[in-house]
Amino acid sequence: ADGYYQYQMDECVYSTSDYSDMVFLRSLSFNKDVFLQFNSTEGKFVGLTELGVMNAERMNKDQAQLQALKAYVDTGCRPNAQNSDSSVRDKA
Repeated sequence: ADGYYQYQMDECVYSTSDYSDMVFLRSLSFNKDVFLQFNSTEGKFVGLTELGVMNAERMNKDQAQLQALKAYVDTGCRPNAQNSDSSVRDKA
């Protein structure tokens, strides 16, 4: 099948029960290769390819977007993790 394949994957990664080490990652891929990633700990986009570096430079200029993505740990990741973890713990 000819064509292009592009997707974005958002992840909330943590290993402690108090979520103190939680990190939000946004990875952008083109034809199955990750070319750009946001890491809430770093607070910026990092380009992993030539295309990614070019996009990271552009996207890192948007401070409002960077602040919103950094805040997603508290506004999205943590509440969702608490809900899903409590569901699992309640069943044990």
